[in-house]
Amino acid sequence: MATQVTSGPLKGVKVIELGGFIAGPYAASLFAQFGADVIKVEPPGEGDPLRRWRKLHNGTSLWWYSLSRNKKSIALNLKSDEGRRILRALLEKADVLVENFRPGTLEGWGLGWEEVSRINPGLVVVRISGYGQTGPYRDRPGFGAIAEAVGGLRYITGYPDRAPVRVGVSLGDTLAALYAVIGALVALHHRNVNGGKGQVVDAALYEAVFAVTESLLPEYSKAGLVRERSGASLPGISPSNTYTCGDGGYVVIGGNADGIFKRLMRAIGRADLADDPTLAHNDGRVVRNDEIDTAISDWTSRHSLTDVLAVLEAAEVPVGKIYTAADIHADPHYRARGMIESAVLPDGQVMEIPSIVPQLSETPGRTAWLGPALGSHADEVLASLGFDAAARDSLRAAGVI
Repeated sequence: MATQVTSGPLKGVKVIELGGFIAGPYAASLFAQFGADVIKVEPPGEGDPLRRWRKLHNGTSLWWYSLSRNKKSIALNLKSDEGRRILRALLEKADVLVENFRPGTLEGWGLGWEEVSRINPGLVVVRISGYGQTGPYRDRPGFGAIAEAVGGLRYITGYPDRAPVRVGVSLGDTLAALYAVIGALVALHHRNVNGGKGQVVDAALYEAVFAVTESLLPEYSKAGLVRERSGASLPGISPSNTYTCGDGGYVVIGGNADGIFKRLMRAIGRADLADDPTLAHNDGRVVRNDEIDTAISDWTSRHSLTDVLAVLEAAEVPVGKIYTAADIHADPHYRARGMIESAVLPDGQVMEIPSIVPQLSETPGRTAWLGPALGSHADEVLASLGFDAAARDSLRAAGVI
């Protein structure tokens, strides 16, 4: 196994990752993918619970291998004085600390912002939590699913005659991680370019969700509109929906731009709608959205998914079938873009994982190794802090590492 990411635009940036599950680890993973030296600190014994989530291979989560690529693992008992002393030594040399504990956890260990900033004034501390570090809800436990509800996303997801549903991935966690990394990179730029100090990046899961709800709040604030669930359609934008094809397949069609709408209507044999002046712009189409949707549905229901795609692609109308994992795996565009890469598991078997996004022309990210075994980099990390072999053996015997 490689032990150092030797290239990448973030080479030289040292990140310490605390916490577990999804948001914090995903944020740190983005740093690792682009060359930062990421040291993941896990509790001894079981490590990050994500190691045993979803589908396992020889007792380890397949998700773990992908999410924790390029990270170094050290198992460290942070409830012990010696464990916290080692963490302080790590933070002295770090650029970024990523943690997603409940607010107050670090303070309870004597590792709050005031103390760590004295240890390292240039340290950027990324704090990811359900509700943020302040406010009346700060002490509530918060998972991504709850954040999606409180952030306004769940209420508008699903069909109006049924209970709200979730997106099929941990979207709240991922959004919070993305905002956290943006904040960290902004803070590093301010420190390195503008001569600033380290600072706290306070990323709340519910706020990350709320931030992508588009016109949800402005429409309520000014117009008193509470957006409701609308199924697969996009309310206020016409036409944009999911349609059933004659062979039972599903296709998503976005014909909501004015010129695209005209091409769509002509492609489905409805030149009358294409040339109707009252449908020339979105505000007019919204009024007659049901009529437009019916026209499209009538057409797709008479044709196979393959034919629908061929006709609309030829007409330059945005269209796509709804992909399964199998569709993604077989798709030539994913392959041509390098979005699926092969990786070797510890037992020598090959697994395919998502490649790194975004793609940079000069300094792309890369996968140097998959998620490591628990504590597999302890000797390397501790040796860099001056602990010799005897000292490391003593720490193991005491259950610190």
